Amino acid sequence: MAKQKLSIKAKAAKAKRDLKAAKTKDRKAKKAENQRKRRAAKKAGKNVKGKDFDHKERKFKSVKKNRGNDGKGTKREGKKKYRTSKS
Repeated sequence: MAKQKLSIKAKAAKAKRDLKAAKTKDRKAKKAENQRKRRAAKKAGKNVKGKDFDHKERKFKSVKKNRGNDGKGTKREGKKKYRTSKS
């Protein structure tokens, strides 16, 4: 994927938005759960290299499939379809 061609002002604004999104309670919970799952999977001897944990299907899958919503794109995918171990 090509890098976005943004002006300096736009790049700074995007960095600010991205940081704010990464610090939300929901995003922190997903990240923490993903880290726990990866550590447990590695400990169990599973190869999780190049894979992400899918919070909807509750399993590891390729980055391409997970982030692309299995070829369906992400426009129609809403937050309600995700769950973390605490929700």
